[in-house]
Amino acid sequence: MTVIPIRKIGDPVLREVAAPVTVFDAELAKLVDDLNETLTASGGAGLAAPQIGVGLRLFAINPDLPGNDLKLDHLINPGLEFPDEEEQNGPEGCLSIPGIYLDTKRRLNVVAKGVTKHGDPVQIVGKGLLARCVQHETDHLDGVLFVDRQDEEGIARILETIREANWPTAQIKTSPH
Repeated sequence: MTVIPIRKIGDPVLREVAAPVTVFDAELAKLVDDLNETLTASGGAGLAAPQIGVGLRLFAINPDLPGNDLKLDHLINPGLEFPDEEEQNGPEGCLSIPGIYLDTKRRLNVVAKGVTKHGDPVQIVGKGLLARCVQHETDHLDGVLFVDRQDEEGIARILETIREANWPTAQIKTSPH
């Protein structure tokens, strides 16, 4: 397993729609292991493959997130469903935009269906922080960052921080979720 550098905002791979995983082999298993190792080293709640420069539809999540009864540590080719209209609004950050935490509106409950690295079907039923994490990481697979969900004040704060950090120019766009 390898800890891989996390791509920062402004890197084009973070704005691309990731391709579905179609081959379930040792290379994919290593990628899942590397994602988990990198996530553990970063101390984050989740990490999507595009954040380490791989344009595939998979992400790692911290298996100890509240509500993760499966103790699942990854999801491949996720599809999201929302069982109700309840929302949550709370602080959110991103390993690709370090040091920025802003209140972000998300659905409170989510059902995520996908597969494991072995191609076995799996479903995550999440609430609260787990639901937030699954939505955040799925956004990454669609080329969307949490900053795209911000109001004008939040966007201004993020752009100011990016300028101060001398990161490449960031784009803000709308999430499909």
